[in-house]
Amino acid sequence: RGYFNSQYLGYEAAEGLDWVWEHRIEDLAQLDLDKGPLGNEGSDEESGPGPIGGDTIGGGSPDRTAWGIHESAVQYSPAPGRLSSGLDLQEGRRLEMQRGLDRNKSQQERNQLGQFATPAPLADEIVQAAQEYLADDDPVGFLEPAFGTGSFFSALLRNLERRKLGRCQGYEIDPHYAKPAQELWRDTPLHLEIADFTALPFPESEADRYDLIATNPPYVRHHHLRTEDKDRLRARAAQVVGTVPSGLSGLYVYFIYLAHSWLRQGGIGAWLIPSEFMYVNYGGQLRDYLLNRVTLLRVHCFDPQRVQFDDALVSSSVVFFRKEKRDCHEVLFTYGGSLAEPELSRYIPVEQVRRLPKWRNLYRGTPGGRGSTESIRIGDIFDIKRGLATGANKFFVMTPERALQRGLPSEFLTPILPSPRYLYADEIASGDGYMPDIEEKRVLLSCDLPEKEIEKRYPVLWEYLEQGKREGIHRHYLCSHRSPWYSQETREAAPILCSYMGRGSKGGKPFRFFLNWSAAVAPNTYLNLYPKPRLHRLLGEQPEVLHQIFEALRRVGTDDLVSNGRTYGGGLHKMEPKELANVRIYLGTLAQTFASPPRQGSLFDSEVASE
Repeated sequence: RGYFNSQYLGYEAAEGLDWVWEHRIEDLAQLDLDKGPLGNEGSDEESGPGPIGGDTIGGGSPDRTAWGIHESAVQYSPAPGRLSSGLDLQEGRRLEMQRGLDRNKSQQERNQLGQFATPAPLADEIVQAAQEYLADDDPVGFLEPAFGTGSFFSALLRNLERRKLGRCQGYEIDPHYAKPAQELWRDTPLHLEIADFTALPFPESEADRYDLIATNPPYVRHHHLRTEDKDRLRARAAQVVGTVPSGLSGLYVYFIYLAHSWLRQGGIGAWLIPSEFMYVNYGGQLRDYLLNRVTLLRVHCFDPQRVQFDDALVSSSVVFFRKEKRDCHEVLFTYGGSLAEPELSRYIPVEQVRRLPKWRNLYRGTPGGRGSTESIRIGDIFDIKRGLATGANKFFVMTPERALQRGLPSEFLTPILPSPRYLYADEIASGDGYMPDIEEKRVLLSCDLPEKEIEKRYPVLWEYLEQGKREGIHRHYLCSHRSPWYSQETREAAPILCSYMGRGSKGGKPFRFFLNWSAAVAPNTYLNLYPKPRLHRLLGEQPEVLHQIFEALRRVGTDDLVSNGRTYGGGLHKMEPKELANVRIYLGTLAQTFASPPRQGSLFDSEVASE
């Protein structure tokens, strides 16, 4: 049944939780964003059909009928300049088997279990890169703790001389994949067990550990882990790393921690994991582990516009480290292209990386303007908050015409903006200073009166709320946590807004700023920018300054916005309030108006530490 049963809560309303809206394809679909470059479902790589024959390293032909495999096989294409061999033919059989097994599972089931097969060319690149860090002559003991059908083991066979191959061990929890893989690799040095790697006893001696761990651990979000499983994982990981991991950690994080006990001193870890660990809050512990418990060698971040998995919307990175502690060394950060030929690369002293709270701007260098007296952080002059989340937009948000037809009292209706894609101009005009002058007008229903008073004074509204209760609206997560359930959080209209997520398709910026002259509040597809007291006082004296600041926001470059936010597979960008607050804008001499007195010790702060 996979690693853990699904116990997804549906929504967590606490501010700052990073998992909301991240990577879940079924959730992202609700945002009605532009479609990204996702591939065909269940595909590992581009390859054409062709017969498979000749000598192989495996035994007899597998039972294809039992695995749902078509007779037409997939031929693995070796790297240019390399002759095809029996190992390539065996890889073709593995790819064929993988496709058949994936077809027998639903996309949702594999998503929830984190079962995303590693494309063969990517596994080749990772194994080849890992070899650069291995000793030249010693046999390599290899462990793949999330085996699947064996993409990394297959890559190891194709890229490592047979005489250098030592003890090889694999663990796979799902018999659906493990049993066919056992037969496929039965005549190789591999010992494959059907077992939950996270529950296995730790090795007792160096002889029981491995020189190389290369794997793509299951990407299972924390809300798919049962409470008892999460408690067990956190306790076991604490045994290894010395601290209790964040409860927001995905399953892949626990795999890395637990595998520490399986790696020999001086051994190499090569992990294909989501890039999120570089910037989310709960990734701080993993970053600390990589910097202080092992020697971080390299981090490669793939271009999020080019997703590495056909069936998962996730931006990927590869992390290489050695199990030893070194205080002074340089870490190689590479970006884009391939592992062998990245588009950008940069060596950074580890002590410099340690001073960074999050790993941003590591490929292009630190953006300019940090020390400029004519630029300022957005968070220095604005308080930034997410827009309203109603918990049931179809019930609480409607057109003014529909509200009028329903006879809903106007005193409980507030204008609210539609999705940013319905705003064709960046300035939201309003002839009356109340309702925005846009085509897609919307109003928000909110009332804090008790139901008995509503029934007595506003019978039409009471009947509408009763209809909502019959539809179960009051039991929706957010509604059930409000009192009364039909009352929205209090939120003023913001003079400046920023879109929360976007792709930046057709050469546009992924985030848009809006100047709001109406009284319309914003839903949670926006970030609200509220002037802080110093700016608020200045606007009272010089209202034209607001337009000057708005134009400065519009001039912020795409790179500055993207580097402060977070980027997911398919080129989807997201900006949290604290991340937008760190973006700097150029205000010329106006910036000095908001300059704060230098804080004690500022002379000792480095430019990198300010990141």
